[in-house]
Amino acid sequence: MRGAARTVTIDHVKTILNLIWLVLAGFWLALGYFLAGLICFVLIVTIPFGIASWRIAGYALWPFGRTVVRDPRAGVMSGIGNVIWFIFAGLWLAIGHVITGIGLCVTIIGIPLGIANFKLIPVSLFPLGARVVDSDRAFA
Repeated sequence: MRGAARTVTIDHVKTILNLIWLVLAGFWLALGYFLAGLICFVLIVTIPFGIASWRIAGYALWPFGRTVVRDPRAGVMSGIGNVIWFIFAGLWLAIGHVITGIGLCVTIIGIPLGIANFKLIPVSLFPLGARVVDSDRAFA
């Protein structure tokens, strides 16, 4: 008698990809965003940027199975803050994500990791007014 066939679910694949991501890129990205947020907290005036940076750090640590949604209730101050963030940090972070994403996509095994890097671009450009949610709940 044969044993029960073991199936690999999407959750298993997400976990495996997240673990590979964590070892190869996620830990260092999250550490960078965390330290940037810490600096923002020290400067007091930039506390909202620190909160956004820590939100990105959590997303950069474990991106598979999660997505970014815009909060429709985000106001004008969020928009102004995003413009300031874009000028001083967002553009440079996005360029870094594009370069590393292309580098990862060169190899077959790195393609999912490159795509995860590309997923980080919108939130690294405009983090204020964005929420990171599970992919299952993004449209609920």
